[in-house]
This record gives sequence, C-alpha cells and structure tokens, in this order.
Amino acid sequence: MQINQKKKLAAGFSIISNILITTLKITAGIISGSISIISEALHSLSDFFASILTYYSVKKSSKPADFDHPFGHGRYEDMAGFIEGFLIIFASFIITFTSVKKIMTGNLTEPQSSIGIAVMVAAVILNFLVSSYLFKVAKESNSVSLYADGEHLRTDVYSSLGVLAGLILIKITGYIILDSVIAILISIFIYNTGYKIVQKSLLHLLDFSLPDEEIKRIKNIISSTSDLVVLKENSIRARQSGPIKDMDLILMFPKNTSLCECHKICDEIEKQIGLIYKNSSISIHFEPICYNKNCNNLCKCDKTSMVAEKI
Repeated sequence: MQINQKKKLAAGFSIISNILITTLKITAGIISGSISIISEALHSLSDFFASILTYYSVKKSSKPADFDHPFGHGRYEDMAGFIEGFLIIFASFIITFTSVKKIMTGNLTEPQSSIGIAVMVAAVILNFLVSSYLFKVAKESNSVSLYADGEHLRTDVYSSLGVLAGLILIKITGYIILDSVIAILISIFIYNTGYKIVQKSLLHLLDFSLPDEEIKRIKNIISSTSDLVVLKENSIRARQSGPIKDMDLILMFPKNTSLCECHKICDEIEKQIGLIYKNSSISIHFEPICYNKNCNNLCKCDKTSMVAEKI
C-alpha cells in the first residue's frame, strides 16, 4: 500500500473511532451525571473535529507540487497540527471551567459509576489501538498532522484512565468531589499536550532549522561520501515542511575536479540522505574551493562552475 493511502486510511480510522467514543461518552455522561465523563466527552469531541482536520490536511498534502504551490502542499499538515493543538488547549479550558464552577457552587452529585466505568474501559482500549496505528503511520510518512492526531488520542487514553480511576475511588470512598478534582487534573495534562503540539507546528510554520543533531547527521553523510567534497561553511539550510524535509547545500570541490565527477558525488550524497530521510527534497549547488565571485581572472575551473550553475 502506498504511503499516502496509508495516511488517508489512518486518518479515516481516527474519524470513525472518535465518532463512536464521543457518542458513548456523551450518553454515559448524561445517564451517570458525572462531570468528569462529560468533560471527557468534550475532549473526545475536540478529537473528532481534529481527526476531520487531519484527514483533510493529509489529503491536501499528498498532492504533488503545482503552479500555485511550487514547493508542494506540506504546509497543510503543519497548519492542521497547529489548529489541533489549540483545540486540545480549548478543551482543557472548558473542562477546568466546568469543574471549578461545580466545586464553587457546591453543585456536586454522586455519579452512577457502573456505566461510566464500562465506557471508560472501552474508550481506553479503542483509543490506544487507534493512536498506536496513527503513530506508526506518522513515523513512516513523517506526517505532522497524523502525529498530532495520535497525540490527541493518546491524551484521551490517559485522561480516560484518570476518569476511570476516579469513578472507582468514588464508588469505594463515596467522596463525590473527586469527580471534579480529577477532571481538573486531567485538564492540566491535556493543556500540556496541546501546548507541545502548537509549539512544534509553529516551529515548522516559521521555517525554523532542523534540530542540531539532524544537521550534524547531514554533515557526517557529506564528509563520509568522498574525500573530494567539502561543505561550505554555514551553507546548510534545512527545514521541515509538513512531511517533507527541505535541504539546500553548497558543496566545494578541488578546482581540477571534473563537472561529471562533482555531479556523481552530489548524486551519491542525495542518495545517502534520502535513505535516512525518506521524504526529503534536496537541492545542491557546487563550486570550486578557489571560487571567488569578485575574481577578474577566471580560471578554467571557474568557467566550469559557471556552466554548472546554469544547469
């Protein structure tokens, strides 16, 4: 199966599972009267909207570059991840507000925990399976939006476990206030996850460079490919754009190196980088080590370099 088809399938699974889980939680929350379950239903509702956004962004980002988008459609995934992060944060604020209001007004009712426990167990199992699949496909495709959706569902797993533990404690101890307290603790955890997703997506949207360890990895590939090639100082420009890593490199060769040899080495460097970063777009410019753009005495090698630039 092609990677773009796998991405669409994973996003489709996320939509279906979120519809099912949201419906179950809303029903269980209304029947049981549990604020923590209703809070979880709101969380799952944000998951549902996020999964629709993910499906749309995955579909758009899989389109090839065109006249209007010469660098491809990868930014759709970054934008989707950014919006998903805000949806998670928004859900955390709603949960906190509702829970604090219940505690302040003293409007606490004992939830019917049996149905809530059953629904939370089902939600934990289903969300764990779907999020694991999303993470797997996200890793294979380097998809930002699928990763964000996976994180969205994984927070649902932990928050559902928290609600489950709270319902069991209420059943054992009879302390009704635990329902609201646990909901507040869950909202803090959810906020933290949303903040991390927003931060990561924003770095991509603002064209931040790839992490230092990845830049170092690219440099090691270049130095180990051939003794002839030298990376020009501070000449790596690399960024993440949706699922694709864009890289611009300037390589320097001895002036007696033929154009064909330079091209062959550059091809090998592209191949080696591509083996590590499956979804990558690499642009390489090469010039002689002695090259000086202000030089008036052009040597044979400089002329060759100028031909290479035109190519």
